[in-house]
Amino acid sequence: MEIADLLSLDGVSDALKAGSKKQALQELSAIAAAQTAQDEKLVLNVLLARERLGSTGVGRGVAIPHGKLADLASISAVFARLREPVDFDAVDGRPVDLICLLLAPDSAGSDHLKALALVSRLLRDERVCARLRGADSAEALYAVLTGASGTAGT
Repeated sequence: MEIADLLSLDGVSDALKAGSKKQALQELSAIAAAQTAQDEKLVLNVLLARERLGSTGVGRGVAIPHGKLADLASISAVFARLREPVDFDAVDGRPVDLICLLLAPDSAGSDHLKALALVSRLLRDERVCARLRGADSAEALYAVLTGASGTAGT
């Protein structure tokens, strides 16, 4: 599994405007809903329910919100770099500016965990995050993500 299997250029935002965690999740839900032909409110509710279990802010300015939807055809990702970092209740207390949302079908089983591990490995790489923060367009973000996914952690 590669990030390009989960993420399309249409699912990448290089300057998402959000003033809060909830607003960021709302904006990402809108993008994900358009990508997956799912109801935007359903996507948001799944993400908010997951956040109530514990923040998906994994530290160093990165969050990986995720959830499962019954009618989803395949695992799908949306990536956004925020214009301004927002408080995400991250484990290290730092605000978040890089967010990769993952949605999986209820039937995804271990593939959902493999996708989470892939994104986590990718965004744990400080060099990749620095390149993402320095990218000047959605196309550049996508190139960093898809180019780095095969080399993350090596």
